[in-house]
Amino acid sequence: MKHGKKYVDSVKLIDRTKQYDANEALGLCVKTATAKFDETVEVHVKLGVDSRHADQQVRGAIVLPHGTGKSVKVLAVCKGDNVKLAEEAGADYVGAEEFTQKIQAEGWMDFDVLITTPDMMGLVGRLGKVLGPRGLMPNPKAGTVTTDIAKAIKEAKAGKIEYRLDKTNIIHCPIGKVSFGEEKLTENFDTLLTAIVKAKPAASKGQYIKSCAVTSTMGPGVRVNPNKVGGQSEA
Repeated sequence: MKHGKKYVDSVKLIDRTKQYDANEALGLCVKTATAKFDETVEVHVKLGVDSRHADQQVRGAIVLPHGTGKSVKVLAVCKGDNVKLAEEAGADYVGAEEFTQKIQAEGWMDFDVLITTPDMMGLVGRLGKVLGPRGLMPNPKAGTVTTDIAKAIKEAKAGKIEYRLDKTNIIHCPIGKVSFGEEKLTENFDTLLTAIVKAKPAASKGQYIKSCAVTSTMGPGVRVNPNKVGGQSEA
């Protein structure tokens, strides 16, 4: 794969054999982001678990202290008193059957997060085949199936992100924009990694965090020392 001059110049700033401390790595992400738009910074963490086993799943959600820098569109599927609560909390779309039918019949997907209440899961559950592959299916562990719909909507708008293993045992998460700068990105990174370390399954044996890297949308990846993240420190 051929890279442009800016990318090649950026790579020269990084020691590809080194595992950096998180703040150093994120500082390099900011320095090597040369696109004309505000690039997203992502974290990629490979875990020493096997996602094929139910007792080794790693999944959860956290609110990043500085948000993600992204405007989040929220669909709230609810009825009764929750409709007013959802509207007041700032949901972009609020309703029930009219939206689930729109998703099913028209493939409508103009939202980033779907939040619902337990009593509506019979309705929303029918959308599993449509929402599941897109990572939009509500889940109690992610806080998107809840009795406190107003709180969930406010958290989603404030920068709540979900982390979960993919089939290759890697977690991919955005932690903000290059414009945040090193300090804010590091705080978001620490919050995410602390949550991932706390979510370590009891069935996990050996080294839990195998590798970790950060990268901006168009920039090169920077390796982070996996032994010094999430409150861990090298012995």
